[in-house]
Amino acid sequence: MKVPLLDLKAQYCGIKDEVLAAVSEVLESQVCILGPKVAALESQVAVLSGCQFAVGVSSGTDALLAALMVLGIGPGDEVITTTFTFFATAGCVARTGAKPVFVDIDPRTYNIDSAQIEQAITPRTKAIIPVHLFGQMCDMDPIMEVAQRHNLFVIEDAAQAISASYKGRAAGSIGTLGCFSFFPSKNLGGAGDGGMIVTNDRDLHERLVVMRAHGSKPKYYHQFVGGNFRLDAIQAAILLVKLPHLNAWSEARRRNAALYNEIFAGHTAVGTPWISPDAVSIYNQYVLRVQNRDGLMNHLRAEGIGTEIYYPVPMHLQECFKDLGYREGDFRRAEEAAREVLALPVYPELSREQIEFVCNTILDWAGDAGTTVTEVSSAR
Repeated sequence: MKVPLLDLKAQYCGIKDEVLAAVSEVLESQVCILGPKVAALESQVAVLSGCQFAVGVSSGTDALLAALMVLGIGPGDEVITTTFTFFATAGCVARTGAKPVFVDIDPRTYNIDSAQIEQAITPRTKAIIPVHLFGQMCDMDPIMEVAQRHNLFVIEDAAQAISASYKGRAAGSIGTLGCFSFFPSKNLGGAGDGGMIVTNDRDLHERLVVMRAHGSKPKYYHQFVGGNFRLDAIQAAILLVKLPHLNAWSEARRRNAALYNEIFAGHTAVGTPWISPDAVSIYNQYVLRVQNRDGLMNHLRAEGIGTEIYYPVPMHLQECFKDLGYREGDFRRAEEAAREVLALPVYPELSREQIEFVCNTILDWAGDAGTTVTEVSSAR
């Protein structure tokens, strides 16, 4: 049996006619950049996120970059974020000329440890970027309390968490700005790159609209230096077709995760993901921790099961950030996670038979290899 990590063709088969019609409509109109499709998507994502405003941009990375730029963050500033994340989070901070300052993780959720943020604040700190990793939101209340005490901006990196929630509040709605990605592998993914920034701040919204078009208003008159951050109309049209399915797709991921948990229950060798009672996860990834992670990964791949490591190298150990002065051992929880995490297939179209095959393959390997899958609760 073959079980890919993600099967986008299975999703496409169910909406193919709608997608082709939506794309054809854009091509017939020849309104290919921004336009009514982008405006409609912005309106719907704003509502979904519990925000007043949304600005469509060219990628999740550009959403983060534009968010930092619109807040005036640049050389001499510091931005606190997690060391365990996709590169764009820290990379965008560095691109503005600001300094990324890293914090370790909560080993249960893999999100930034909110209790460690305050000690990383200096007079140069301007913002915090909590990353809602794997579809579960960070512990936002203490993060916002720290930010308010120190007058800091909060940019929610919600690239993996659209429609996730924390204490009933939607991802992107709690901080100063929220950033989403529509990369094809996301729960709401396009046919290429795309992103969105949400906010409840009217002034920031208006400035972002100008910023995504090189800071030009009116055309050819530039108030400030922006970028080419515009969202393509074709991507917006495809996302408008997919958006009504998002809740059902995310619920299917939760059902698949629950089935994994059910099958693994009682097997002390297997530690399943921990979801905070304050959070509703969308399971952008379903992640186990494995002491001999590479051994299991190679075994699964040999059996035709797709896996991925999110993420093998924390930001503080990346070559490009060596001048920041971090060393191995500085953030042990993140380093341990980087050695042990392994994502399993969790996409909505998975069958029970496929999930059972994945689980049995893991349990058989664990028994044969004499290896235990790390208990997440014991890593604290």
